[in-house]
Amino acid sequence: MKLFFNPASPYARKVMVVAHECGLAEQIERIAIGLTPVNPNDDLNTDNPLGKIPALVLDNGSSLYDSRVIAEYLDTRGEGGLYPQAGDSRWQALRRQACADGICDAAILARYEGLVRPEEKRWSGWTDAQKNKFRRALAALEAECPEFADTTDIGTLSVAIALDYIDFRYADEAWREACPSLAAWHSEFGNRDSLRNTMPADLKA
Repeated sequence: MKLFFNPASPYARKVMVVAHECGLAEQIERIAIGLTPVNPNDDLNTDNPLGKIPALVLDNGSSLYDSRVIAEYLDTRGEGGLYPQAGDSRWQALRRQACADGICDAAILARYEGLVRPEEKRWSGWTDAQKNKFRRALAALEAECPEFADTTDIGTLSVAIALDYIDFRYADEAWREACPSLAAWHSEFGNRDSLRNTMPADLKA
C-alpha cells in the first residue's frame, strides 16, 4: 500500500495512528508531499481527483480517501477493533471523531487564512470564527472527558490527534488552562506508542 501524506496533516496522522494500532504501519509506503489548496500535486490528483491528502493506493491499484474511509479500511483489514460495531458506543465514537475532525478543519482554515491568502484579502472575522469553533468544541470535550475512562477507539484517538494539532499550530492557545480535565487525560493517553511515533512535523502545510 502507498499513502500520500503530509507529516503536518492531522488527517494523514490519523491514518498512520490507526495503522500502528492495527499492526499495519510497516506495510504502508509513505509518500510525503507539500500541499496547499492552491498548490496541487499531479501524482496525488491521479489517485484522488479532489487533490487532498491522505489518499491510500491499495495493492490492486485502486485508491481510498479521505481519512475516515482509510482509517476504517485499515481497522477492518487489521482487525484493530477501533470501531464499535453497534449500540451507543459506536455512535459516541463516531461523534467524537467528527468533533475532533471539526476542530482540525477549523484550525486549518484559520491557518490557511494567514498562510495562503494574500495579506490584503485576509479577513480577521473569518479567522476569529474558526478559532471560536474549535474553542467551543474543546469546551464540549472538556465536559464529557470524564466519560472517556480508558476507552481507546477511533473517537478518543481522533481527539488526541486534534489536541496535538492545536499544540502544533497554535502554541499560544491556552486550552489546557480552560480544559484541565481534558489536559490531564491527554497527558496520559498521549503516551500510546501509536501517538508518540506519529507526532506532526512541518512540511509547509
